[in-house]
Amino acid sequence: MAETEEEIESIRAASKEVSRQFKTLIDANDLDSLEHLQLLILGRLQDSNAVLSHFNEYSEHCFAEVSGDFSRNTRMLKSMKSDLDYIFKKLRSMKAKIMATYPDAFPDESIREVFDQRPDLEVPQ
Repeated sequence: MAETEEEIESIRAASKEVSRQFKTLIDANDLDSLEHLQLLILGRLQDSNAVLSHFNEYSEHCFAEVSGDFSRNTRMLKSMKSDLDYIFKKLRSMKAKIMATYPDAFPDESIREVFDQRPDLEVPQ
């Protein structure tokens, strides 16, 4: 156990000597300049952090205000889409019945082209 304490002491002494020699390699003015720059950067980062925190709070507040409207409008749009899909399905069905009953009602073949482009629609014969 005495040897390990001696080893620890020798490691500490070696560390102190390395750090002392390292300090002689760097000018004190350079270290002061680096410290000043680090403090300046720290201040700017803290200011940026405060601005971002304020922006996040503001964004959260705005989102809380519009989220209800957004979900209500989303539900309304989905409902409108399903209503329109139903209306167009009925219209296609009515056009198909008219074409079956009165084949000369649409002589320009434009309606027939619509049915040909949509495989989910069947033209009654």
